[in-house]
Amino acid sequence: MTDKLIIFDTTLRDGEQSPGASMTRDEKLRIARQLERLRVDVIEAGFAASSNGDFEAVRAIAQAVRESTVCSLARANDRDISRAAEALRPAARARIHTFIATSELHMEKKLRMTREQVLEQARLAVRFARNLCADIEFSPEDGYRSDPDFLCRVVETVIDEGATTINIPDTVGYAIPELYGNFIRMLRERVPNSDKAVWSVHCHNDLGMAVANSLAGVKIGGARQVECTINGLGERAGNCSLEEVVMAVKTRRDHFGLEVGIDARQIVPASRMVSQTTGFVVQPNKAIVGANAFAHASGIHQDGVLKARDTYEIMRAEDVGWSANKIVLGKLSGRNAFKQRLQELGIEMESEAEVNAAFARFKDLADRKSEIFDEDIIALVGDESVTAAQEHYRLLSLAQRSETGERPHATIAFAAGDVEHRVESQGNGPVDATLKAIESKVCSGAEMVLYSVNAITSGSTESQGEVTVRLQHGGRIVNGVGADPDIVVASAKAYLSALSKLRSNAERVPAQS
Repeated sequence: MTDKLIIFDTTLRDGEQSPGASMTRDEKLRIARQLERLRVDVIEAGFAASSNGDFEAVRAIAQAVRESTVCSLARANDRDISRAAEALRPAARARIHTFIATSELHMEKKLRMTREQVLEQARLAVRFARNLCADIEFSPEDGYRSDPDFLCRVVETVIDEGATTINIPDTVGYAIPELYGNFIRMLRERVPNSDKAVWSVHCHNDLGMAVANSLAGVKIGGARQVECTINGLGERAGNCSLEEVVMAVKTRRDHFGLEVGIDARQIVPASRMVSQTTGFVVQPNKAIVGANAFAHASGIHQDGVLKARDTYEIMRAEDVGWSANKIVLGKLSGRNAFKQRLQELGIEMESEAEVNAAFARFKDLADRKSEIFDEDIIALVGDESVTAAQEHYRLLSLAQRSETGERPHATIAFAAGDVEHRVESQGNGPVDATLKAIESKVCSGAEMVLYSVNAITSGSTESQGEVTVRLQHGGRIVNGVGADPDIVVASAKAYLSALSKLRSNAERVPAQS
């Protein structure tokens, strides 16, 4: 038994399965670099066999990341495993993660396979993968709802074939902490060769207990790897939250007695990056990374914290990456200062041309907003990377008129590829008028399922607004994100971004469907 808890991050694979959270290759690469700065032990970069785009993303991450192990998911078949191995070839440390369902429900209704067929396929898959990669993880999908006797047979077999990590997923979030912890312990006690593999937990949050279940799997069951995502991102109710697991183990080391290699100061930057990239806003009262996580409104609490911080705080905000919104740059700042701040924030640019483009956007923002915070720069650079990577529709200009007693009116110019359009419309408000004007020309027919506005920085009416627009059309759900000091402009950017993603032919195939 090791006293090290391995942190396996699956934001780029399982997290991406959230409707609308799919990412481009460049977005995945940017997040992977932040995960490496966070010192995540294993980065599950994607599902290489699902699409050419995901294959290229996994390969790019394998080339770029040197410190963390890079992993690709693969179903238990030769094609998927070969594709994963090929994508991972440039990696300094590679892992193939293969899976097959083992619950009666999944085997009968989804796989239409017998127990013996599933057992044999698991055996052959791990044997094949082990010949291509030294580090093999095996997951019995829906493992927690599987028959324990059969599950023990499967696990013993794949360890004999060379699996080095055994992950027991609570795929549908059905578990209860004490029961799940005891389930992991029972498996480890009953499988004869259990000591030859690291045991891992992967819990979904359908009942709101993903973190509690994962920690029970560690403390009661003896697991030494936790699979999790930044902000708890994931399909349905999400996954186990990385930041909560890490800080629970760090804060309560007296109870868990485990070490984690995570640089906790990179938690908040990682959270912001994932939120901005995917458009999934972090709720203000979210543990560790929510805007109110270290806020005290009660006078009694404020008085206590001022006298002794630990009266009401069990962690220091700065230890997880919160800053005091220190002003770092302004309109008089030069290119070198801007470039240095990008490096301090861990933002890497591919070329000087990209730095110049980002600096031009910074100067434009500084002309309209006197105080530029780190959050503004992160949003600005993120907006630039998305635009360069995938935007077919681009905002050129916007004029809107809104007056009490008069119906709001908007006139907007935008580009569709190389063609410029100028349209106008009325609406119930300036945002409604603006989006109706765009739709009158694009005619997407998409349904808006989410419109959300958040301030990028707090404490000033000058703060940039970050708008998230989620559209649904033809079975696809996409998110668009736009940032600007003018909420109407940010809304137009977000809507055009979402329309660009709808137009894109890049498809995402859910990894466990």
